[in-house]
Amino acid sequence: MHVDEAITSRKSVRRFLPKPVELPMLEHILRVAARAPSGNNVQPWKVYAVAGNARAQLCQAIYHAAQHEPDRHHPEYAYYPTTWVEPYLERRRRCGLGLYASLGIGRDDKLAREQQMLRNYLFFDAPVGLLVTMDRRLNTGSFMDLGMFIQSIMLAARGQGLHTCAQAAFAWYHKIARAQLPISEHEILTCGIALGYEDLSAPENAFITERAPLEEFASLHGF
Repeated sequence: MHVDEAITSRKSVRRFLPKPVELPMLEHILRVAARAPSGNNVQPWKVYAVAGNARAQLCQAIYHAAQHEPDRHHPEYAYYPTTWVEPYLERRRRCGLGLYASLGIGRDDKLAREQQMLRNYLFFDAPVGLLVTMDRRLNTGSFMDLGMFIQSIMLAARGQGLHTCAQAAFAWYHKIARAQLPISEHEILTCGIALGYEDLSAPENAFITERAPLEEFASLHGF
């Protein structure tokens, strides 16, 4: 797969097939992704991969907490702004409306929206879940390094015919993740990544988010 195709075909898949991802393929993806750039080559990332019983136990614990005690859990970094401004507010609104429309969930159907949100904590049925952390003793620049690493995982997965969904929702439940995985006190749980084979019959997977045109985000000079 050409890198352009990997980039343009990457999307957030929210329903996966039960088909397993073999360990050699996962290891290949992570080795390729580890070539992502980082300032002074510090490589600030760690990955915790779960499948089988380990995945099931983690999902069950986080799902239960998200369903029954969400107010007790908070992320260790702020992903979203406290006050939204344009054009980001409108983009966020269109993304949410488009996803729920693809699922036939109405704007006022709070229960159905909540159930769809909780599917995050099942990795959307993907057979492999990844939790990605960063060393908290580093600084803001390492978040840029981490983003390039996460993108590299997703593109390497596309090269193997797999799909992914990056999930910041897991950052809220770092305490539960620490109870089940060897995540040290120096690490911030930044996100999860669902990894597996796309369910082509799922309507939510047909929803593709739009992108701003080049003229809106690029300022070109001297060409």
